[in-house]
Amino acid sequence: MLRFLGRFCAGIANHQICRMSTLSVAEAVNALRPFYFAVHPDFFGQYPREREVNENSLKQLNSYLECMQRPGRKTLQPTKLTFYIRDTSSDPNAPQHHVNTSGFRPVTFTLQNKDLLSVVVTILKSCSLSTDHVQDTQIDKGLPQQTATIPFGRPIRWDKTYYTVTGYRDPEEELDCTVHMEPALGYKNCYCLPQLRLWLHKNRASASKKLTVSIPLRDELERLKTELCLQLEITDIRWQRSWGVAHRCSQLHSLTRFIQQNSPDLHNIKGRTLIFADNSGINAAGQIMLGTVDVHHHWAKLLERLPIYCDLHSHLSVLKERTSYLLGDVELIYDEDLQPTVMLEDYYRMLKTFYQNLIVIQPLFHPRSLKGLQIILQNDSSDPSLLQAGQLSIPVTCDPTTLQRFIQAHSQRARTYLRKEEELELKQKTLIRDCIEQFGLKRLYKEPSVSSQQMVKCCQRLLEGHIGELQGMHLCISHFYTVLQDGDLCVPWDWKW
Repeated sequence: MLRFLGRFCAGIANHQICRMSTLSVAEAVNALRPFYFAVHPDFFGQYPREREVNENSLKQLNSYLECMQRPGRKTLQPTKLTFYIRDTSSDPNAPQHHVNTSGFRPVTFTLQNKDLLSVVVTILKSCSLSTDHVQDTQIDKGLPQQTATIPFGRPIRWDKTYYTVTGYRDPEEELDCTVHMEPALGYKNCYCLPQLRLWLHKNRASASKKLTVSIPLRDELERLKTELCLQLEITDIRWQRSWGVAHRCSQLHSLTRFIQQNSPDLHNIKGRTLIFADNSGINAAGQIMLGTVDVHHHWAKLLERLPIYCDLHSHLSVLKERTSYLLGDVELIYDEDLQPTVMLEDYYRMLKTFYQNLIVIQPLFHPRSLKGLQIILQNDSSDPSLLQAGQLSIPVTCDPTTLQRFIQAHSQRARTYLRKEEELELKQKTLIRDCIEQFGLKRLYKEPSVSSQQMVKCCQRLLEGHIGELQGMHLCISHFYTVLQDGDLCVPWDWKW
């Protein structure tokens, strides 16, 4: 059985290795995984300035990538981005770079390429990261301009109604109305933010108009989601990306049609969570991901293979228990808010590599001595680190001796961080409820990149002020100012009066 599962995993991996000379946004994001591991804000918990710079630059980068793939896009202006990089190279012969006093080096580059593949290569090379996994023979020879992405002689200019009907976000509108916070190296809090009251006064009317238009769709979305959960006996339906309400409704209608055509194949999904994502598959948590660009045939094929995935998930659970025993009953977790999406077969290979490194010696810790601690596995060659939320971030290739020393040195602080995070989450729920009641908000929520500590500070400052522009609105705490297409107001957590 294990041999069969191994061939199954290898088959999926070989299928995913195939690359085209042009990339979609999803492929670009996957190709940039080493970069995301190097700059992810959660690895900068003890360095708030560097964390803030990376968070804001990632927002601009994601908007730029999405804007490049939209039909009829305008010519994009060159975008200058700065990131702080943590060293992920274990090669002693690697070139040395200037680092600041916190131990990270700033990297600045300008995006002005015409295709996603060139953008990906530019980013990776600027950060001294390998491009072997994305480069083909054309790159070394000088990448020619790709014409396959434009099937006509001129770019298609979509009318604004296209985004209204399809539910896609208009990246140009989102990019224009976003107040970018440009980092100033060497200075703390050097961001030119407009005053919150002034921005709300200027944008409240347009947000209210969009919100009013979206209310019938929001009601329909909630109705469809509830009906499908009851019909399929699943725990939840979620979305990987921040698609608009209209687009989410269309996806649920598509799922309804799929159910009507494939009802015999749906008995295996009871009790599971469905996630509408970029690609179909099963993630490391065992949740079913339905690719939004896939046709129903691909969904049906995925459900046909679901029993095989279930067996693989069972083996993963056993492997987790064995690994946990070697590490004093520490908990191995997969948290989609703290790490990029990892598919089940990839996570199984990661954990198997990690376990094989540990099994060659005696258990590193006494049984149950590390119970209550949490480990997140990273598929890179970085150093072990302690995340702000209390999890221990460990590369799968970490040497057992290095791992033992690191955990011994950081276990007490990790427990303190975990307790603090639990307290912050409880406090956050109370403050959110108080803000909704005081300001008459319909909804108050935060983006995953906003920490509980940042959310608590934001809510406390909101309650101290007298803001009269939030009655009946949906408020999202983020890292920038913008009005979403469905009328949600986005404000940075560290807004100014």
